[in-house]
Amino acid sequence: MPLRIMTIFGTRPEAIKVAPIIKAIEEDSQLDNIIVVTGQHREMLDQVTTMFDIVPDHDLNIMSAGQTLNGIVAKVISGVDGILEGEKPDAVLVQGDTSTVMGAAIAAFNQQVPIIHLEAGLRSGNINSPFPEEANRKLTSQISSLHLAPTTTSKFNLTREDVSENDIVVTGNSVIDALLYATNHLEVRFDDPRLEELHRAKTERRAGRVMLVTAHRRENLGAAMEDIGAAVADLAQRFPDLTIVFPIHKNPKVRSAIAPRVEGLENVLLIEPLAYAHFARALSLADIVLTDSGGVQEEAPSLAKPVLVMRENTERPEAVLAGTVKLIGTHRQRLVDEVSLLLESDEAYQGMANAANPYGDGRAAERTVAAIKWKFFGTDRPVDY
Repeated sequence: MPLRIMTIFGTRPEAIKVAPIIKAIEEDSQLDNIIVVTGQHREMLDQVTTMFDIVPDHDLNIMSAGQTLNGIVAKVISGVDGILEGEKPDAVLVQGDTSTVMGAAIAAFNQQVPIIHLEAGLRSGNINSPFPEEANRKLTSQISSLHLAPTTTSKFNLTREDVSENDIVVTGNSVIDALLYATNHLEVRFDDPRLEELHRAKTERRAGRVMLVTAHRRENLGAAMEDIGAAVADLAQRFPDLTIVFPIHKNPKVRSAIAPRVEGLENVLLIEPLAYAHFARALSLADIVLTDSGGVQEEAPSLAKPVLVMRENTERPEAVLAGTVKLIGTHRQRLVDEVSLLLESDEAYQGMANAANPYGDGRAAERTVAAIKWKFFGTDRPVDY
């Protein structure tokens, strides 16, 4: 009988990173997929499952307006509990650090179903930043049976917390698998005609430089997000040949902080969130990335894009040490100064653009399947990335 792997995810970043794993499990006759989505993100999640042709077996559809973190976790635990009872999987696979991950892991643990934690071992060292992700991943690590660490640094974090090396495999990050698939195999056009024209102009070398901006983190809401909006406006006015592409998050608090500050600036393209294939295309178009996202810190270096991170700390220090990512906080003048440095100094730009990406080679899904079979079937242990 095939080993029944229940993969549970709920947000767009999770979907992107589990998609290559789901496909790899699908192709292995010794493994069987059970796919559960919680719907922690709805529209953005559905875009990714459609792109990768993933059809969930169960959809909890938990989101409702104004619900709290505790409300989300409670719905996940309760919903997953019932599905576990009915499906009786051999293992549950979760990815990363969301409320879906933590809730699903607790539900599985309480039913004594082994937990496989993809992207295990990330640590910022501050339990409140990022919030609640740092706590979610630490709690999940405590009850997981197999830890799939993306880097040796993540593995070290786990062993320092007394996780046995016999339960850890370094796989690389599956986001690189997904990104390479999207950029190499998917033919897409931008829905927004301004982006399509920018792409054409860039291809024909008649466009200036492009900066891609994303901002959404909970800890940046409020004054910090307003500083981000003001800094983007400052940069647009200081560098009129710079096109700033800003897919704005649907959170009303993000929109109210950003939109009024960039209104009327012709070189700021404030657009709706992009489907993943379109985002990958926009990323390949960019010269500089300004972000507070965790996943983008991993993706952009694979395409040789310097990344300026609007956070005070990161659970992904590998790229900071490699030099392709730089932490710059959210202070308005610091943002302007750091972007200006990359735009005005070729030496500074090339130093970041040419740094090595530590996150993967596009074979994380292959190593993940090998790790699962090693853990549950006793096959040869895969070689760490």
